[in-house]
Amino acid sequence: MIQHLRRSLILMVACFVVFGLLYALAGTGVAQALFPHQANGSLTANGSTLIGQNWASTRWFHGRPDDFGPYAANPKKGISGGDNPLVANGVSGESGATNLGPRSKVLVSDTRWLIHWWHEHGVDPTTDLVTTSGSGYDPDISPESAYVQIPMISKATGLSPEVLRKVIASQVHGAELGFLGSSYVNVLRLNEALSAAEHAAR
Repeated sequence: MIQHLRRSLILMVACFVVFGLLYALAGTGVAQALFPHQANGSLTANGSTLIGQNWASTRWFHGRPDDFGPYAANPKKGISGGDNPLVANGVSGESGATNLGPRSKVLVSDTRWLIHWWHEHGVDPTTDLVTTSGSGYDPDISPESAYVQIPMISKATGLSPEVLRKVIASQVHGAELGFLGSSYVNVLRLNEALSAAEHAAR
């Protein structure tokens, strides 16, 4: 009996050391050695390229809206609004789809409000700019969604549409492996490139 318990304890400790410690440390070591940028959260000086950020000003390119309704922040009700799923207007956002169906009055109201907001800023929005992603964290938009924002960005920054087209073109990524998905633009990287173009124009 004691011998069986001893063997069980030795096996338990060995499994804990091998699978709970050594395996995890080896995985972390390989990730840090081969993919340090990705392993550390794909961080830049301004945030992570994996998570949608809050671009409240019209001088920045905007991403997809979060799942609480575009630009409809209400701190008293705990609604963050905006295009940032983490924190917007002092209120934490959430991840996940709204699960609102096509007949939902809330969905129709939010979408109409966002279309109106874009039109007020001289933008004819694409589907990306008026719908949420499945996670609410999407950091990317289609190239078309970036190009349609040029009138708003040009007015706010003073940069010419030609310069802005070049900035966007420099940030367009093709489909993964050439055939998976479609072309996309990372909004954080795009706004970093926009900031660099503004500094260069001064």
